[in-house]
Amino acid sequence: MAIFALAEAAGTTRPTFWRIGLTGEAIFYYLAAVTVLFFVYGVYNRFARYTDGEEDWFDRLDDLPGRMTRAAKTVITNEKQFNRDLYGGLMHSFILWGFLTLLIGTTILAIDMDGYRKFTHYFLGGEKSFFVGSFYLAYSLVMDAMGLLFVVGISMALYRRYWVRNERLWGKHTGREDDLFIWTLFLLGVGGYLTEGVRILGTSAVRNVDFETVSFVGWFVKDLLSAAGVTPEMAMTWYPVTWWAHALIALVFVAAIPYAKPFHMLSSYANVVTRDEKAGKRLPGVPSDASPDEIGASSIDDFSWKQLLDQDACTKCGRCSSVCPAKASGRPLDPRDVILDLKQYRENLDMGGDEKPIIADGGSSVIDSSTMESCMACMACMDACPVEIEHLSSFTEMNRRLTESGQMDVNVQDAMMNVFQNGNAFGDPERRRPEWTEELDFEIPDARDEDVEFLWYVGDYPSYDERNRRVARSLATIFHETGVSYGILYEDEQNDGNDVRRVGEEGLYEMLVEDNVAAFEECDYDKIVCTDPHSYNTFKNEYPEMDEDFDSPVYHYTQVVEELFQSGRMGLSGTELDYTVTYHDPCHLGRYNDEYEAPREIVKGTGCTLDEMPRNRANSFCCGGGGGGLWMDFEEDSKPSEERIREALEDTDAGSGVEKFVVACPMCMTMYEDGRKTGGYEDDIEIVDVAELVVEALGAEEKIKVSN
Repeated sequence: MAIFALAEAAGTTRPTFWRIGLTGEAIFYYLAAVTVLFFVYGVYNRFARYTDGEEDWFDRLDDLPGRMTRAAKTVITNEKQFNRDLYGGLMHSFILWGFLTLLIGTTILAIDMDGYRKFTHYFLGGEKSFFVGSFYLAYSLVMDAMGLLFVVGISMALYRRYWVRNERLWGKHTGREDDLFIWTLFLLGVGGYLTEGVRILGTSAVRNVDFETVSFVGWFVKDLLSAAGVTPEMAMTWYPVTWWAHALIALVFVAAIPYAKPFHMLSSYANVVTRDEKAGKRLPGVPSDASPDEIGASSIDDFSWKQLLDQDACTKCGRCSSVCPAKASGRPLDPRDVILDLKQYRENLDMGGDEKPIIADGGSSVIDSSTMESCMACMACMDACPVEIEHLSSFTEMNRRLTESGQMDVNVQDAMMNVFQNGNAFGDPERRRPEWTEELDFEIPDARDEDVEFLWYVGDYPSYDERNRRVARSLATIFHETGVSYGILYEDEQNDGNDVRRVGEEGLYEMLVEDNVAAFEECDYDKIVCTDPHSYNTFKNEYPEMDEDFDSPVYHYTQVVEELFQSGRMGLSGTELDYTVTYHDPCHLGRYNDEYEAPREIVKGTGCTLDEMPRNRANSFCCGGGGGGLWMDFEEDSKPSEERIREALEDTDAGSGVEKFVVACPMCMTMYEDGRKTGGYEDDIEIVDVAELVVEALGAEEKIKVSN
């Protein structure tokens, strides 16, 4: 461009502190210093407050440079903002990228004015500036372009919040703080362009400003002002007013960052830096010397410093609330409100407010017990959160307090007692665990007596629940027909403890880990394969945390069966199936452990036509059985299982043409068989497990239909 070629010769730049004067400049620097002091003091206090929390169970600061780099990538790319929400992702990207550019641009100007110019003046004998010529023009172009992006992003946010009134943006914690935050950003963006337009118009009275066309938004504002009758002389008069108005808003905003919602700009990044890559998949433990009164969260500082940071990182965006199946079903849980209730209580307490229990039954506490009992431990909230808040770890601490204080749900208490006494949630004798094997026409190998490749952990529901016993027999048939080297523990198997831990019974969980690992060690095997994704998760991600010597490779059965398909060992001797089916991703297999393809490849391998539900893979909607939900009764507007079956029959491309609802989890099987009855879908769709489809495709059903 010609304007860039002539820039150096023309001495192109803009005046700084134009018409502000030396006194005004001194006042500005004084206010800026006060602003920095307020900012630094506030940030220090906020981060120092976290040290009052407990030490976190996991190392959050190892490989700090790597953590900071990965967090910067996550923040800059806004990758989690785009999750399920293209509009929101673009909106936040425009705001973030624009804000960072304006921040960097302001920093560059400060370096030139307060660093380079003064250095050259005092040490090189003459003041110089790099804020001239081509650099200035490039700077102005980038600042105007990215500033416009910032204003567009803020406008998108205003439109969504106040015009569309997106439901997830409004809640019990929405208030004036949110209004002030978004409107202040809008004023900063628009005010910057107004100030620039007034400056260009005013300086045109004393010099040629044609080069300022590179500041295309500011030039456009200048033209609008001229069209409105504003003269260069009037702009010169009013420029100090617009400049000071813009400067004071900016200074107040910066000073307020540590004390209000804008703090999330810092705390969110810190939260992403300190995240646990296995958050939710593994839960924090309990110190071995902790007394019952010290287990769980009875005061705000019983939470770890990371859990306190989680509270400050929350932006009130409501993404967690919008995907929570408990909230959608009418249960008294909103994950955003839980995090913000804790934050509000902490801040009120720090201001001299009254102390009260963190969680209890009856409404006298910060969080009511029914709220935590509603959680399905599905991790949808954590998956949706763009700032890596680890809801489940805080929820577990509160569940532990309920357990230790004797306030656990009665049905859950019964299930825990059954597990404690009999090793299973049904309360049936241990000797009955292998009864499901008796109706097969072949023997199930005993892993206690012979070497096997796969130690098959069957699980409670496939062992004791009659509907899920059919699944166990189906999987046994697959292993038998394909020559897999496998064996089971028979009556030595006990509950895996995954959901025991998530309802807060940490002591019982530790006992189960010890007993199961001891049983495993008595066997000679290479790998563990699980029927239940809940078992798969806890063996894979949590047992190694409890017993450092436990390092067995762990698989879900769909991963093993898929490998049988891939290796050619799954010779389908029967007629391939031609059902139209849909598949439900179990939370503990999919969202917890990122296994989405193995079950789908198996379903397709049987010849079925797979029609995906709108909510699939990481966006799957929980069946309602996790986190102890299988053992509890709730008043629900619509059971999660009923809603999910409705989705299969109404929202898939095939609609009512879907013949089978395919699952890969015993808990899902139980919940959906129940939902099929209570929702009135018994004549519309059949619930089947992946293993049952494979057996039908193998033509080996006769081997497992003895009692069906």
